[in-house]
Amino acid sequence: MNDAFVTALNTQKSTTEWMSALTTNMTNMYTPGYRENKFNFKTFLNGAVMDTCDKNFGQGKSMPGTGNANLFLEGEGFFVTRTKEGKIIYTRHGEFDFDSEGVYKNKDGYAVQGYILNDKGEIMAGTKSLSADLYEETITKGGALDVPTTSIKLWIDPNNGKYLGKYDDYEIKNDGTIYGKADGGKKVVPLYKISTMSFHNKNGLYEVKDGQFIETEESGRPVLGRNEIRSGLLEMSNVGFKDNLANYQQAKVQMELVNKLIESQKQLLQEAMRLVSA
Repeated sequence: MNDAFVTALNTQKSTTEWMSALTTNMTNMYTPGYRENKFNFKTFLNGAVMDTCDKNFGQGKSMPGTGNANLFLEGEGFFVTRTKEGKIIYTRHGEFDFDSEGVYKNKDGYAVQGYILNDKGEIMAGTKSLSADLYEETITKGGALDVPTTSIKLWIDPNNGKYLGKYDDYEIKNDGTIYGKADGGKKVVPLYKISTMSFHNKNGLYEVKDGQFIETEESGRPVLGRNEIRSGLLEMSNVGFKDNLANYQQAKVQMELVNKLIESQKQLLQEAMRLVSA
C-alpha cells in the first residue's frame, strides 16, 4: 500500500512538471526564436520520473520582420551576441537593429558579433586575411575559426546620414556579409561577415533566458554554422501545437487517474488506522 502511494506521488510530481512545460510551449507558439521543450521519462517501480527536458532545435518557419536588419537563420547554428560584460550568448532570434551609435544589437542590448572584412570580402585576422578556401576548409573539419569576433558597427554621420560616413545604405547577403552601398548602389563594398556558430551537442547548452544559450563543457566548443541568412525575416517558434495539445490532454488524463489513486490510498490508510485503533 505504501509502494502504491509513493508511486502515485512521484507520478503526480512528474505530470505536474510535464503539464507546466507543455503550457509554456503552447503559450510561446508565436514567440519568435522560441525553442520547443521535449520530454523524456524514466519509469521506476516507485513511479514515473522525468528524465530529461531537451530543447527541440529544429527549424522554425519564417515570418516578416520589421526591417532589413532583422535576420532569419536557415540551417544549423546560432547567431553570436556579446553582453556589455563581454559574455557570449548564442541565439536564433534575429530581431536585431542598429542603435543610435550604429552598433548592431538585439533588444536586450547585446552586440551582434561578426568579422571585419577587407575589400575582397576576406576575413581579417589581425593584419592578415583569411582566404575563402581556408574558411571553407575550417568548416569542413568542424573546427571554429581561431579569429576573435567583433561587434558590428556601422557608424552614421549625423551631417549626411551616411553609414561609416561614406556609404548611403547597407545590404545583408545570404552568406551573412554586410555590404556598404554608395553612388546609388553602383559602389558595393564588403564590411563585415556576421558570425554564426553551432555545437556538436546542442542539448548540452545552458539556457540563461528564453532562446538565449551559453556553451558548457557538455556542449563542447562552438564550430562554424552551416546556414544561410535571410534579411528582413524572423524565425517563428518551432512549437508543434497539435502535438503539444495532444500531450497535454494525455497528461491531464494521467493527472486525474493519479489524483484518484492518491485519494483511494488515503481512504484505505484512514480505514486501516480506524480498524487498528478500534
